Amino acid sequence: MINNSNRPARIGFPGILWCAAMLVLGSCTIAHAEPFGDPQYKVAIQVSTDDPTTQRIALNNAANLQKEFGMDNIRIEIVAYGPGLSILTQKSQLPERVESLISQGIRFSACHNTMEGIKRKTGHLPKLLETVEVVPSGVARIVELQQQGYAYVRP
Repeated sequence: MINNSNRPARIGFPGILWCAAMLVLGSCTIAHAEPFGDPQYKVAIQVSTDDPTTQRIALNNAANLQKEFGMDNIRIEIVAYGPGLSILTQKSQLPERVESLISQGIRFSACHNTMEGIKRKTGHLPKLLETVEVVPSGVARIVELQQQGYAYVRP
């Protein structure tokens, strides 16, 4: 029914119940769509070296933090740039570990500036693991995360 007057349309009690139900159902859907909600802890972990021991430590830090605080209470992003980008390539020594952590909700970001530097040297972009996200600048991403309240960890 179209309301052409300046008076608000009356929807009645059944309409109010329907709207309330949609709000409740909608909020439930939204709550389940965001796996992290609003976590108590947020951590950015820097990986800027191709040293396998240091890269393993970064992955261990992420796994240990998640175990300590619980998946729903912490959001972790590992940012790789410079020589550390190697951890996120298909030639990585740790691809299964990275993929496992991604499946547990840990985000991995690869620096596009570093990728372009590699392209200038080799003639092609490095091939990243499929589920890795690319950010314009790894260092800038860490600064953004810190501005959003993330703690900074550099193994």
